[in-house]
Amino acid sequence: MSYQVLARKWRPRDFESLVGQDHVVRALTNALEQQRLHHAYLFTGTRGVGKTTLARILAKSLNCEKGISANPCGKCSACTEIDAGRFVDLMEVDAATNTKVEEMRQLLENAVYSPSRGRFKVYVIDEVHMLSTSAFNAMLKTLEEPPDHVKFILATTDPQKIPVTVLSRCLQFNLKQMPAISISEHLSKILGLEGVKAESGALKLIAASARGSMRDALSLLDQAIAYSGEELSESAVRVMLGTVDDDFLFEILDAIAGADAAAALAVATRMDSLSISFDWALQDLASLLHKTAMAQSVPQAIPDTDTSKERIVALAGIFDAEDLQLFYEIAIHGRQELQLAPDGFAGFTMALLRMFAFRPEYGSTQPERARPPATAVVTPPAAATSPACSALRQADAIADIKDWPAMLQSLKLGGLPKQLAQQCALVSFFDDMLVLRITASSRHLAEKAYQEKLSAAIAERIGRKIFLTLEIGDTAGASAQDRAVASISEDALVRGLVEQFDATIVESSIKPAK
Repeated sequence: MSYQVLARKWRPRDFESLVGQDHVVRALTNALEQQRLHHAYLFTGTRGVGKTTLARILAKSLNCEKGISANPCGKCSACTEIDAGRFVDLMEVDAATNTKVEEMRQLLENAVYSPSRGRFKVYVIDEVHMLSTSAFNAMLKTLEEPPDHVKFILATTDPQKIPVTVLSRCLQFNLKQMPAISISEHLSKILGLEGVKAESGALKLIAASARGSMRDALSLLDQAIAYSGEELSESAVRVMLGTVDDDFLFEILDAIAGADAAAALAVATRMDSLSISFDWALQDLASLLHKTAMAQSVPQAIPDTDTSKERIVALAGIFDAEDLQLFYEIAIHGRQELQLAPDGFAGFTMALLRMFAFRPEYGSTQPERARPPATAVVTPPAAATSPACSALRQADAIADIKDWPAMLQSLKLGGLPKQLAQQCALVSFFDDMLVLRITASSRHLAEKAYQEKLSAAIAERIGRKIFLTLEIGDTAGASAQDRAVASISEDALVRGLVEQFDATIVESSIKPAK
């Protein structure tokens, strides 16, 4: 006897055995029990959530020889033939391969004839969004006023592509992706009936990998049984799926906390040697960072059943909230950019190095950029408050801030405030008024709290309070010109000429040095 795959063998045959779609089951059950039957139903949802299965169960409920019921007997000829896929009055159409208007017209022409065996002719049109515009138009009239003996059940993964004229003629039910815990529990029941032993951790990995699809979960379960043999172990399933052991992720975050880039890269190298998916690694790293951030803000959000809770709480006490937010963003964007990287290892390690770059402890250990020596200005104590002395101190502050890259290296900043500073270009600084420019793509960094921390860090660096203004614009070509204009405008000699002779600076005549 040929082997039957688990996805087909354990396909639900009644509403009670359908997992994770209680909201749809309840609505259909009430409609069947009250005999409030619509002529067209639309089931939407991602792959493997039960759209076609639900359509077949509904077809059985409508055609069961014991009467219309939410609990078809499953034993009469109509029920058994529908389960076997050979009931003459159940027409299953794959719209992906039958998109032409001629095919739809031929199908609908037969709808006027009474059913041969059942109570209703049921048309199940899968992936209905693939039909052509002409095919949709051809079915509109029949869909709106079908014969009493006809029921339409449409299924799609992309309801956005279905014309509104069709949607308005159907009862629409959105099938949800199934929770990983529900999938894991269902797999456990199936393995019990199959007589296969499995570790709970292995089933959790499969459930997570299925991404809400029961069919994908059952296919992975088939693969895991073939790979592992008589017993499914977590380690074997992890190797089969290429998923990441949480120990690797904790080691990486520990290395970041300790500013040990070499240790983090060593972990990444070990992961590469095990052929671990770096896409999965960044996803799981983002998930761990999310849990850590939750542990900081809402400790009770981490359930006691989470075996990693103690380690997560420990991490929550090490990192600042800003660091966790930034690392999470880096992991998410790193995953999106992974396909653009030279290879998975390069993309993953660059994401890690980006996290190190924004850690203050790590940044302080890096060699400072070379900067021109500052000229010491010595003034007598008696002249400390003189206008000349104030002007000299102002000139020193301007010199410090004008070398913006060097200034960044000396600021005591971390997390998002540091990222804000690194995305800014200097526009001008005069009379304690500092104007910086940031691009529109980075304006999400320009939050008031981050600006205040940047202002405080600059004030601490130059020894005086400053007033920061951020403007949105180009920070590449324009910034060099702006700096040149600002340099001329702030020159003491130039300002003296402007004030004494009412002169005007012609900015278009100023060119930045090359």
